[in-house]
Amino acid sequence: MTVRTNLPAYPVMVTPQVRYFLERFTGSYRAIVGTWLARSERYLGMIREILRSRGLPEELAFTAMIESGFNPMAVSQAGAVGLWQFMAATARRYGLRVDSWVDERLDPEKSTFAAAAYLRDLHQQFGSWTLAQAAYNAGESKLTRAIRSAGSDDFWTLARTSFLKQETREFVPQIIAATLIGRDPDGYGFQTGETTMTAFELVSVPPSTELGRLATATGLSPVTLRSLNPTLVRGVTPPGAAYDLKIPVGAAAAVVAALDAPTTVGERPARRAAASSPVHVVRPRDTVSSIARHYGISVGDVVRWNSLDKQDQIRPGDRLRVSETRPSRDRQAR
Repeated sequence: MTVRTNLPAYPVMVTPQVRYFLERFTGSYRAIVGTWLARSERYLGMIREILRSRGLPEELAFTAMIESGFNPMAVSQAGAVGLWQFMAATARRYGLRVDSWVDERLDPEKSTFAAAAYLRDLHQQFGSWTLAQAAYNAGESKLTRAIRSAGSDDFWTLARTSFLKQETREFVPQIIAATLIGRDPDGYGFQTGETTMTAFELVSVPPSTELGRLATATGLSPVTLRSLNPTLVRGVTPPGAAYDLKIPVGAAAAVVAALDAPTTVGERPARRAAASSPVHVVRPRDTVSSIARHYGISVGDVVRWNSLDKQDQIRPGDRLRVSETRPSRDRQAR
């Protein structure tokens, strides 16, 4: 892996604003910051390694502390999600899958790779880490307008104007205060330890595999399966293709055996058919158009192969043929 080493180090300036938040974080907010630091022990090693691999300063990790308190399940009122509080559009721009089945903003590792790429691009655009982090909070266009209006590209100058919202003016000094504490938590009176993310292995499972049913069939904890796969927002793998599922280390044999057994996973026959043959089991909110689009076929094909009238309503649980290559299957009785 190529490591970039030509980026400047992260500057730590103890300005009055930074000092204000440092005093708050070690005073009235001490309990909250203690919770953030406790959570960080699970993710900091991974985050720092990814940042180093991209030639970025490790101190950027504390952007996530101010964004989410190192909570990978955090959701803001504006709809930002995960450790790095990505909005959906930005997440997709940086390669994360966000749809009705999967939300990779909830994956700590994948979202960290995306955040590293985004912060690197912001630094290249604005020329400093303070401005890059301000843009991360405010957005590139708002920061560009603020720079133009203020006639300055120095963050601390911008922070003394009204061209940036208060949230953005405070965002960067909070990160720097968190960085100072993170560098020496013991020195600031915080107790820390070392933990690592839960080890896992990957196993390929069929489309539409339900985590609850898989847990029942294998004896695995459903809570563990969900916590290892928080990106599966419905608790089921997406339709249409196999999916690499995270499972506890050592559980692969049990999972494979459960998947090979005809009914061990507890799936209804129709749902297994949807996973392994060209039959689609209708789910809530499915429409003929959305099904056709998913399988790359025409609405007319779906109508013809399933003897539907154009105005015929499909219902959850119906089984629809989505290929001409297998014998016809009747839809489930209503």
